[in-house]
Amino acid sequence: MQKKQMLYTVLLLLLFAGCGSNGEEPPKQPEPFVDETVIGTVDSEQDVIAEEPALPDVLEPEASGVAVEENEKAIIDYSNMTDGYVMVKFIAETEKRLKVQVKGPAITYKYDINVGEWETFPLSDGNGTYQITVFENAEGNKYAAVLSVSAEVELKDEFAPFIRPNQYVDYGVATETRKMAARLTVGKETELEKVQAVYEYVVNNITYDTELAETVKSGYLPVLDKVLESKKGICFDYAALMTGMLRSQSVPCKLVVGYAGEVYHAWISVYTEKDGWIDNAIYFDGTAWKRMDPTFAASGNRSEEIMKYIGDGSNYTVNKIY
Repeated sequence: MQKKQMLYTVLLLLLFAGCGSNGEEPPKQPEPFVDETVIGTVDSEQDVIAEEPALPDVLEPEASGVAVEENEKAIIDYSNMTDGYVMVKFIAETEKRLKVQVKGPAITYKYDINVGEWETFPLSDGNGTYQITVFENAEGNKYAAVLSVSAEVELKDEFAPFIRPNQYVDYGVATETRKMAARLTVGKETELEKVQAVYEYVVNNITYDTELAETVKSGYLPVLDKVLESKKGICFDYAALMTGMLRSQSVPCKLVVGYAGEVYHAWISVYTEKDGWIDNAIYFDGTAWKRMDPTFAASGNRSEEIMKYIGDGSNYTVNKIY
């Protein structure tokens, strides 16, 4: 029994490898998810319809210029905050590291940005006052604020930040990812049927990239089409790929980053009209939807021990939502 328990522990540690800890204090434990929704069986990959279905329009973010704060270094376009996003572009020439801070009513998010590119950031913290600040590295770990704006936000709906592309889930440029999502969901009418089809495809076709897990650096962002083509990735890639696929099919989906046990990890939460937000991710056991972590389900080959761990809400704590 002791050897068996040790084997399970080693398996879990291997699955967590590469997701890493950022040194932050874990937030309070969320309430365990105990609801479940019964649904039918899923098609296998071989059953995916061969013909190309029409791709739905992408809700592309737009720097429309209606509400703008700018100077000689940067532009903050906050015209569409009611749609759940803000856009930033650094326009001055520099080789220094750049960051954007999105300070919401309760949580502060920090992002890396590049020169000359519009970047989109979700307002994941819901309604309230947001402060958007652009920073340029001064020296060492010190950054100087170069531009900032504050605004009161009332979202058009709670799904606005979780249906559009953003820096972490850039499905708008991921044509192959959207095509695959369209194929997988042909004939699927409900959100759960779409989630079921996408989830089964990802966990059956994407393998855990141990090499990337050992070498990944801070600031890594998933490139969805690259993950789909290579059929491998780390926890962040699994969750981002599923999120992008589901959003492209009009299913509100949260990419959640936090802790599984004491290790940094990523998973998803989805919304359905019938059940509302099914938080902290779900999985399908053949009869009912329960908590799902696509990395564990794929890497662990859905062993009884892994699925039991995934199904225990006390193992997960939410840190950031994208």
